[in-house]
Amino acid sequence: MAKPTKIVFLGASSASFGMSMFRDLFSTRDLAGSTLVLVGRNVDRLDRSTRLAKLLNAKSGAGFEIEATTDWRAALDGAEFVVHSTAIDRNRLWRLDFEIPRKFGIHHTLGENGGPGGLFFTLRTLPVVFDFVREMELRCPRATFINFSNPESRIILALGLYSRIRNLGLCHGIFLARGNVARILGMPEDRVDVLGAGLNHFQCLSEIRDRETGEDLYPLLREKERDFDPTFCPLTRKLLHAFGYWLGCGDSHVGEYLSFGWEAGEGGYDYDWDESERTKLTRLIDDVLAGRTEAPDWWSVPSGERAISIIVAMVHNRKQLIESAVIHNRHVIPNLPADAAVEVPVVADIAGIHPVSLGPLPDGVAKLMTVQVQVQQMAVEAAMHASKEMALQALLLDPVIHSEEAARGLLEELWEINRPYIRACI
Repeated sequence: MAKPTKIVFLGASSASFGMSMFRDLFSTRDLAGSTLVLVGRNVDRLDRSTRLAKLLNAKSGAGFEIEATTDWRAALDGAEFVVHSTAIDRNRLWRLDFEIPRKFGIHHTLGENGGPGGLFFTLRTLPVVFDFVREMELRCPRATFINFSNPESRIILALGLYSRIRNLGLCHGIFLARGNVARILGMPEDRVDVLGAGLNHFQCLSEIRDRETGEDLYPLLREKERDFDPTFCPLTRKLLHAFGYWLGCGDSHVGEYLSFGWEAGEGGYDYDWDESERTKLTRLIDDVLAGRTEAPDWWSVPSGERAISIIVAMVHNRKQLIESAVIHNRHVIPNLPADAAVEVPVVADIAGIHPVSLGPLPDGVAKLMTVQVQVQQMAVEAAMHASKEMALQALLLDPVIHSEEAARGLLEELWEINRPYIRACI
């Protein structure tokens, strides 16, 4: 039986992530009668997203009441769930986050969740996030804030330290990790079952099993990995050899957290590909809305993101296991700092989000991750206080930084570029 709720989608004017959300929202009948409020800054893009949502809602019979507004404050009144997926001038600033450190001789991979790029994502993103959550504390204090924006760990860490709003972060990295090990094993992804815990983009797969037989697949992975294509995930495989476990969801992601991560490649994100894919999707949406083409079949298939599964479980008290979510640690992983943002399995039900502890991490893995936790903690404090001095300390703590002179140089340049967005949050 449907039970109505109110969901606010911050960042609904994003064509790519908006489509993922719509695929999930309009594939369920469990939220019929609920109100979906789409919020975005760009009026034209928001209008496109709204028309698309109404079209898919009508075609699917999902039964949502759909509203749209640029007034995010008013949208929050009475919300029970707030889904957040916003970014400030995403690709332009991200490209600078990546290119400017390289000018100073810094080797790094993606420049998004770790290294100097991760710091500046934090500095400019947390003020926006805290605008939202401070208003939520006034207008919908019992709502759940579901974050998809990066830097995921730093956002959730800051919320755990400085907000009363219930929150969690979601990322599909655990599935990327599963896909990578399944490829080496030569097995279909849906035959491989994994359990992992650690940091976002830096999970430790504690178990890899055959979903049908329960067999431990780690011995087979180690055997097959020895003769597998050496160009596939070389960094992650070196970590497997050194620490005994599969760590992270791909070399470019885990490489952000390591001084030697660049050795597996430092090509950065493919910004041009990203822009071209967004352009293609926007053109397709426009063609569908104009009646020039039919909506493709994949639009009616769930995306694999878990926000709607969590919302349905909480509304209907279904006690749903979610493979991974980013939460404030508070000893869920006992040998990582309590004030860390960790990624672990969770159970969602009417009482909220309940972390599932897989116990302590292997000692060497925990020590490796603790270095990055400390970097994240310092970056969060720098952002919350808008402190350039703390930002320098965060850089000098980061294993990606190998030169004090380079740290000061890139800090000066990127601070000036990001100055319009940096402001204290406390």
